[in-house]
Amino acid sequence: MKKLNFIFILFLAAGINIFSVYSQDHTVTQSKESLQKMTSADALQMMKDGNQRFIEGKMLTRNLSEQVHATEKGQYPYAVVLSCIDSRVTPEITFDQGIGDVFDARVAGNFINDDILGSMEYSCKVVGSKLILVMGHTGCGAIKSTIDDAQLGNITQMLAKIKPAVDKTVYDGEKSSKNYDYVDLVSKENILLAIENIKLKSPILKEMYDKGEIDIKGCMYDIHTGKVEFY
Repeated sequence: MKKLNFIFILFLAAGINIFSVYSQDHTVTQSKESLQKMTSADALQMMKDGNQRFIEGKMLTRNLSEQVHATEKGQYPYAVVLSCIDSRVTPEITFDQGIGDVFDARVAGNFINDDILGSMEYSCKVVGSKLILVMGHTGCGAIKSTIDDAQLGNITQMLAKIKPAVDKTVYDGEKSSKNYDYVDLVSKENILLAIENIKLKSPILKEMYDKGEIDIKGCMYDIHTGKVEFY
């Protein structure tokens, strides 16, 4: 007992909240119960908090092996993230998440198609995820290639799905892939169009959104700083 009291005094002297330390079990992933209690606002805040930890270099220490075992009989991710395939933009890292925390849908240019919509419907309607997050990033190669009207194999038809964002972007300056301000503006428009298409093309997700069961947000990852700007 004296030993425990001594440890407690040491924690207080160091300015550490001992109750906080013992309550943060980072080997535990989302459960069915915790997901049911969570709101879409909670989910969004968790993503914001995770990115803040990432840019500050204060990422949580997780026992990933334990998380593998904890999720072997089921998964209850609280969010589904649609992002680009860019190797610098990995949601689990940029939002400091563990195994079983988020569904991860990735395609160059983070656009919406039927397969991704089906994946999102599964995530939210079947599993119970509370948040859909569409994440673009600065300096996106897919956006640049679309601006340049690149033609190459299957890439051509893929970029056609991003072309509406280029057409819709209002910009008075140089509309070139070498103008990063323009590229990033198109990226933002592409994110907003993806959100619009989710609501337009998925009655299931639109109904859940209207009922407040889920939220659908957009954000931009800055490849220079690691910071995510939420829209």
